[in-house]
Amino acid sequence: MANGSHAHAAHHPMLQHHFDTLEQQQNASLLGMWMFLVTEVLFFGGLFMAYILYRWLYNASFHEASHELNVWLGLFNTAVLIGSSLTMALAVRASKTGEKSQLVLFLILTLVLGGIFLGVKVVEYAEKFTHHLVPGEHFAFHDAALKDGAQIYFSLYFAMTGLHATHMILGGLVLLPIIVMAQRGWFSPEWYTPIELFGLYWHFVDIVWIFLFPLLYLM
Repeated sequence: MANGSHAHAAHHPMLQHHFDTLEQQQNASLLGMWMFLVTEVLFFGGLFMAYILYRWLYNASFHEASHELNVWLGLFNTAVLIGSSLTMALAVRASKTGEKSQLVLFLILTLVLGGIFLGVKVVEYAEKFTHHLVPGEHFAFHDAALKDGAQIYFSLYFAMTGLHATHMILGGLVLLPIIVMAQRGWFSPEWYTPIELFGLYWHFVDIVWIFLFPLLYLM
């Protein structure tokens, strides 16, 4: 019976030649994704440490500059991303249970919610350009005494939210072919690895925003 199961798994079209079973392939893929996410933590961690340092050095400037952000738009985007994490989790569940229509629906909803998030960020960025709050020679701040620290704050704001938005854009580009694959019935309870891997990535991006929102908008 064990040999028969092994032979069945070996003939699965998505099983790569250097793996013995789909389970072994999935475990290796998950390990690779977790290692990638660790490097992402280190990547964002450098920016978070820079924020902590400059927040300590320019506390008054950071406090005043944060008032230039629209808390309500940030809160709305937080709710949008939490919703996208829910739809992504439901997509993973649908892939495991073989519910194709629900899988496609939840993947599309995840993509739409990600697009809404990016749309709101475009509105926020446009406001910063309008009010000359983009670091550079045209940067203007209402309190000249706090201008230098405020410029550092907005440098970190654009660096951190911009890097996060880049991850969202790349995630959306990866999600598009996954949706097409789901529509064509590529995934099944036996093989749903790309869905699970993408789910981990998407949840990581959402968690990063959960830290960015209070640091930049609320503190």
